[in-house]
Amino acid sequence: MADVLTFGIEEEFLVVDDRGRPVHAADAVLDSAGDSGVGDLQQELTKSQAETATGICVTRDEAVEQLQAMRTSLARAADRRGLRILPCASPPVSAGELPAITATPRYRRMAAHFGATARATLTCGCHVHVAVPDPETGTRVLGHVRPWLPALLTVTANSAIADGIDTDYCSWRNQEWARWPSAGPPPRFASHADYEGVVDAWLRAGAILDRGMVYWDVRLSEKQPTVEFRVADVAATAEEATLLAVLCRALVATVLDAGDPPHLSNEVLRGQLWRAAREGVTGHCPDPATGDLLPAVEVLKRLAEFCAPALRSAGDTEFVLEGLARLARDGGGADRQRRLFANRESALDVVDRFAVPTGAARPATA
Repeated sequence: MADVLTFGIEEEFLVVDDRGRPVHAADAVLDSAGDSGVGDLQQELTKSQAETATGICVTRDEAVEQLQAMRTSLARAADRRGLRILPCASPPVSAGELPAITATPRYRRMAAHFGATARATLTCGCHVHVAVPDPETGTRVLGHVRPWLPALLTVTANSAIADGIDTDYCSWRNQEWARWPSAGPPPRFASHADYEGVVDAWLRAGAILDRGMVYWDVRLSEKQPTVEFRVADVAATAEEATLLAVLCRALVATVLDAGDPPHLSNEVLRGQLWRAAREGVTGHCPDPATGDLLPAVEVLKRLAEFCAPALRSAGDTEFVLEGLARLARDGGGADRQRRLFANRESALDVVDRFAVPTGAARPATA
């Protein structure tokens, strides 16, 4: 495993009450959870969100164990206050009010500068970090992974039910998040200097207030020597988050020493991402090679084939193939949300089934 790239996973969760409504209690839950012994627990933009971050992982088992431990720690802390931790990328039940901004100087400044874009944002993502040797290599990797972003989005699309309705999207979060001026797919950069030029221009224009607000669907991390995939919804289960992560790692490993990235305009890529957000893993997704629509599960199989040597090196082949087969059979988080909602048109049914249990983690199925 010495040559296998390391990775890490960040997950954002909703803190909700017994009726499924987001509540302004994340700080109390995080304080109560304390140190889980693995990873980090962190505050997010709003007081209705809690974030976890694994340590540096080499194997998928490490990732699953850390994710499950932190999910359970948060769930137990929330339960002590009559609250729940919800791995859904948009609130299934409306809070009936705008989210409260976490009281840090940075978040308050963001709220003042961006107005309703910040104050009305309540979405939860899953971010995957994969180690790269240097920023120049990382910039080239960004160009190579861009065409696969729609397929990666389908893996954890998990926000079909939002504010009490079926949005008709599998990733409603993808649509909501697009309000930020720095969100969406990154362009194809000629060099790391080109990347830095765009970030600098955004800072001078006030489109971002600091480098942490570069919200591209995949970017260079500001804190670690990694490429950070930000395209995905928070996953319904720790296993699905890890499936996403090992696919991202294998993709980076596959293109790490590749030459010039393929040409793909951002206009085309935005349209492809829209289609992936609309239909999710049980719908259709553009094929990165041709742009033609194929079943998303077929595109994901092609991704696994493209990354086959890297998956074998990491010992992840069977895990990925089983995970993709499960998604093809049972659907993704969005499909499971939609089936639950269809029974009685009750968003609370989604909350009840998806909320993280206080014991051993279990998949959310319907």
